[in-house]
Amino acid sequence: MSRSERIIPIVQRKTIEALLEKGERLDGRTLTDYRSLKIKTGIIEKAEGSALVELGNTMTIAGVKISMGRPFANDPNKGVLIVNAELIPIASPTFEPGPPGEEDVEISRVVDRGIRSSEMLALDKLVLVPGERAWVIYVDIYALNHDGNLIDACMLAATSALLTATKPKTIVENGEIKVLDEKEPLPIQDRPVSVTFGKIGKHILVDPIYKEELAIDARLTLMFSEKDEIVAVQKGLPGYFTYKEILEAVEVGLNLSKIIRKTLPNPPKI
Repeated sequence: MSRSERIIPIVQRKTIEALLEKGERLDGRTLTDYRSLKIKTGIIEKAEGSALVELGNTMTIAGVKISMGRPFANDPNKGVLIVNAELIPIASPTFEPGPPGEEDVEISRVVDRGIRSSEMLALDKLVLVPGERAWVIYVDIYALNHDGNLIDACMLAATSALLTATKPKTIVENGEIKVLDEKEPLPIQDRPVSVTFGKIGKHILVDPIYKEELAIDARLTLMFSEKDEIVAVQKGLPGYFTYKEILEAVEVGLNLSKIIRKTLPNPPKI
């Protein structure tokens, strides 16, 4: 982050807080309004599944690649899921080329945890020969434009790509794997949705834009399953949330998750 960007939140914070006192925000939303959301799928021809997400001016893209490999030694009866998020300079001048930074790693882990904890994928149905061969699902996510709340945008891109992904049908006989010409969807069991909050002073706001992120004291991401269960939580930045604030965030997040989920692709018919 450049020196000028470090100064901006100090200058703008009073303006942001004055608006928040009136229940308003820089972009005209209320504290609990989510930005407009658009999802397009099937946009990467060579991927087994793909999705482009536009959350306000934040834009992310995800692609799914599927190959056959060896299951993990500690999970011989399950397929393999590997999630990788990359924040590239095209999305923001604050992102630098090179090895993944802390933010890349955090987003990768949060998205991975949301998919696993909700049991979105039935990984046990992706094993072909226990301990020997299984389907390996790679989910690669890229930020194309950063205007805040990359966690939710990346989660939406990943889940949408998985919901539309297909893999080859196979038959296993006597330990021999035969790959057919037909395709079938992945074994989907849930459509998890994340909702992220920022805290500025005493105010809690949902889906912060980039300028708000520069001023927030704490960040909270809640991951909801289709059963309305909280399946994952991620707290970021040094600030804190009170018990009451967390309960209020859960109520707001649960209601928003139901609305957001309507924009996701429908689960495949298996």
